[in-house]
Amino acid sequence: MKRVLVLCTGNSCRSQMAQAIWQDLGQGQWESFSAGSKPSGYVHPLAIEAASEIGLDISSYESKSLEQYLGEPMDVVVTVCDNAKESCPVFPGAGQVLHWPFDDPADATGDHEQQMQVFRRVRDEIRDKIGGYLN
Repeated sequence: MKRVLVLCTGNSCRSQMAQAIWQDLGQGQWESFSAGSKPSGYVHPLAIEAASEIGLDISSYESKSLEQYLGEPMDVVVTVCDNAKESCPVFPGAGQVLHWPFDDPADATGDHEQQMQVFRRVRDEIRDKIGGYLN
């Protein structure tokens, strides 16, 4: 089974959604993980809501530090924000390192529905990018 690690700064939105989407689209061929360079300590409630809208449950996911994966072999390491790219350590076991920056939906403003529009857009962009990579 191939292994992918998705990194961002806070590990609360983008990387969490990407972990679940990769696991889902990987159809049993991939084991996915996510972590952050400065983990927030929580998974954003709107990320949980956005994932659940497409049938993915990330409510039990945890915000983790990338340090716990430093000795782990990974086939692919993906950074989903510029800060993570800049602070990403070298993963000697990584077969491929990719940088796919997405807007941070946690920065969305407005009422609940306006914020959810941003979370949905970013979720769908992540799903399209991973789908394209896996196909």
